[in-house]
Amino acid sequence: MKGVGLRRLTFMFLVAFLVWSSRIETCIARKSKHWRQRRHAASVSLYKKKTKDHSHGHHNYHNGGTKTKPPPYKTTPPSPKVKAPPSPKPKVKVPSIPPPQKGYGNGQQSKVFDVLHFGAKGDGKTDDTKAFQAAWAAACKVEASTVVVPAKFIFLVGPISFSGPYCQANIVFQLDGTIIAPTDSKPWGKGILQWLEFTKLKGITVQGKGIIDGRGSGWWLDAPYEDPYDDERKIIIPLNNTVQERPPMPVRNELSGKMPSIKPTALRFYGSFNVTVTGITIQNSPQCHLKFDNCIGVVVHDLSVSSPGDSPNTDGIHLQNSKDVLIHGTTLACGDDCVSIQTGCSNVYIHNVNCGPGHGISIGSLGKDNTKACVSNITVRDIMMHNTMNGVRIKTWQGGSGNVQGVLFSNIQVSEVQLPIVIDQFYCDKRTCKNQTAAVALSGITYEKIRGTYTVKPVHLACSDSLPCIGVTLSAIQLKPMQERYHLYDPFCWQSYGELTTPTVPPIACLQIGKPPNNRVQSNYDVC
Repeated sequence: MKGVGLRRLTFMFLVAFLVWSSRIETCIARKSKHWRQRRHAASVSLYKKKTKDHSHGHHNYHNGGTKTKPPPYKTTPPSPKVKAPPSPKPKVKVPSIPPPQKGYGNGQQSKVFDVLHFGAKGDGKTDDTKAFQAAWAAACKVEASTVVVPAKFIFLVGPISFSGPYCQANIVFQLDGTIIAPTDSKPWGKGILQWLEFTKLKGITVQGKGIIDGRGSGWWLDAPYEDPYDDERKIIIPLNNTVQERPPMPVRNELSGKMPSIKPTALRFYGSFNVTVTGITIQNSPQCHLKFDNCIGVVVHDLSVSSPGDSPNTDGIHLQNSKDVLIHGTTLACGDDCVSIQTGCSNVYIHNVNCGPGHGISIGSLGKDNTKACVSNITVRDIMMHNTMNGVRIKTWQGGSGNVQGVLFSNIQVSEVQLPIVIDQFYCDKRTCKNQTAAVALSGITYEKIRGTYTVKPVHLACSDSLPCIGVTLSAIQLKPMQERYHLYDPFCWQSYGELTTPTVPPIACLQIGKPPNNRVQSNYDVC
């Protein structure tokens, strides 16, 4: 009995233990599930926070901050919402005129200054003078800058000075459009000596394919009898023996009688170093087309000058007090000297130039109003001249002083030129000039390979009575007459001494061989 009761008690204890164990496992399981849920919720919350912090750090990275790496999740968290990028802006058309340059770009100073960006209209009617002044003022401050006058525009510009001396060096004036002068008298006041002027600059270049148009016909007709005229006309006598007091003037127009008596030069350079003019056309200047005064280091090439042959005093290129000058590859058509070389010039080299119509290439006139003139080391070679009054010429006034020495005229081809070779020491562009004994001394003048046709006189050498020309050399001269409408003359020489190194056509027997018996320099004042 006792054994049976013990077994029953053991069985009941075992059942109670099993029931208790099952309850504990259920509790533990529920607790574990609840913990996992809380852990998962906490993970999602932490991810959201981290994602926000990471997004903020990424924004700072683009603004100079430090980029933050995302946390290393083993499981892929829910993707945060990302805003769609903004749609791209439509492309804007580039304007035909580039945007104005304020002077700076990409941290560097701009070097290009377009006159259109400074208010120029370029319509040929609006006065663009102030716009050109503003463009120059900006370019002046920048070394090696460029002022642009663009093609396909016509700019009306009044008298203007592009001046230094405080401008930076090596400025380029890029002329591809057209600049025209005013034809009313108001912008000119009582008279101005130049229209477009560059002064006191170092390394100035005017280049391009553009045009400078002086529109000078109105000036040419005003007070023509007050202007000087070329003295060589006195020896050009038509076959009908009638000599015109003055050259024929162009037909008058509505502009005549309105302009000042002082006529401006179209383009002038003064007091400048290393000047270059190339590619452009200068036409219809009221007076001289291109002038260099007190300049050192001048280069002119591929230039075109164009004015009617009867436009008075419209020299092509005028040199005065300038040294180290090179002119080549240029075409000059005008109403006066194609090139005029005045006092103070030395080391001038002119070659491969077409001249005509015009009055040829001249040294002078020199010594006017008893002034001193000094010209030396001049070379003119490889020139074509057609339908000009003179070929190569030296002209001086009575009463002057100083000297001209070291001149070479070589390989000059003349066609229908009235007076191919000229020295005239009795030059006078007025009705009468008084006789004076003082003169500019001429020495070392060589004419070689002067060939072609003449219509009045092949050689005219008229030197001073008191100071004869010395060292005049003639070589390979071949000039044939062409009877047109003028009386033909034989070669003429007066007080001219030198040598003939070859036979000439026609024979020039009037040149005196050797030196004059009383060869002397007038005084120390006359020595340059």
